[in-house]
Amino acid sequence: MAVTHPLLRVWTHRNYAYYIGGMTPNLITLWMQRVGLGWLAWELTESTLWLGVIAAADLAPMLVLAPFAGVAVDRGNPLRIQRIATALEVLQAIALGIFTLLGMMPIELLFALSLMLGCIHPYATAARHATVPSLVPRDIYATAVAMDSALFNASRFLGPALAGLVISFAGAGGTFIVNAVGCSIFLWGLFQVDIVAPTRSKERRSVWIDVKVSTTYISEHAGIAVLFLLLTVISTFARPLQDMLPGFSGQVLDKGAIGLAWLTSSMGIGAMGAAIWIASRGRIAGLTANVVLGCLGLALSIAGFVATDNLYVASAFCALCGFTMNSMSTSVQTLVQSTVGDDMRGRVMSFYALIYRGTPAIGALLVGALSDSLGLRWAFAGVAAICLLAWFLVLGKRRTMTAALES
Repeated sequence: MAVTHPLLRVWTHRNYAYYIGGMTPNLITLWMQRVGLGWLAWELTESTLWLGVIAAADLAPMLVLAPFAGVAVDRGNPLRIQRIATALEVLQAIALGIFTLLGMMPIELLFALSLMLGCIHPYATAARHATVPSLVPRDIYATAVAMDSALFNASRFLGPALAGLVISFAGAGGTFIVNAVGCSIFLWGLFQVDIVAPTRSKERRSVWIDVKVSTTYISEHAGIAVLFLLLTVISTFARPLQDMLPGFSGQVLDKGAIGLAWLTSSMGIGAMGAAIWIASRGRIAGLTANVVLGCLGLALSIAGFVATDNLYVASAFCALCGFTMNSMSTSVQTLVQSTVGDDMRGRVMSFYALIYRGTPAIGALLVGALSDSLGLRWAFAGVAAICLLAWFLVLGKRRTMTAALES
């Protein structure tokens, strides 16, 4: 009997099964390593400044390198680039583990190795976005992309939980060795994937010209331009809510660590539920409306969250925030992936990664400063108003966007 359900059908494709099957443990171990990096930075310095510096070393390179990583992927073989990037991640994790377990890890070396991973990540991300569409038929793009999102959100909670256990027995160095194993599994899976390398133009142009061509394409596309602008607003102002949950739990709800566990878990469950829902739909049609309605739902969810003093009501609104945010981001990624051509995919999706991964850092600084002045509730009430305004401005463009993205 033929497999028809999208969630099951996507796994019947050999290349996809090897790729995602190898990537899944690696996602978990990467989160374990991130926790280990923060823990080791604190052990070495007991400085919150160094904690921020180590986190920035992983994040900041995306803001600078993403467009150039996209050019490299569009000029070369995405699968080969990802193999190289993953091999470098294996070496980085091994170096972290050896120096840490031997007691030879100064904070400066930890920063350098963290920065190395931060520089690798833009190339790995651009290559992944360019590779996944070639692993499955076009009619199940939505399922393939949403499954990736669901696994990512699951790893966000499994990874830190497992990291706590590993650190208690083997220290931070244990998380680095475990990640070296996880990266090696993914590297093995990448070498099992057998797809035809894309045909590239022989013409050689300046990197800057290629970046300019992609920015012009994005700005002139009736659907992608609006999607990216909306994603920028949401990523800058709404996504920092997750970073501010400790403050809400401690200052607003007065529930401490238990309250934080409720809020973070609820947001993660909502985000994973959104990804599974989109994966189950298995179709592109209707995703533009999902983005637009998701923006409205996010505005109302944030408003409800800041208006309550009850932990359980706040947790319910947190789940809605996670659902609407991830529903929007997964829908945007799926729509763009299904619209853009292979010759432009790496560059366009690198801008998606820049927005999704880079702008929340800027937003966290802005919203954090505003929260210090006005308080968390009023700051995020303002965020809800911004999301509502963004929804209103995009509402009139939904038909044009649908025609450009779903035709």
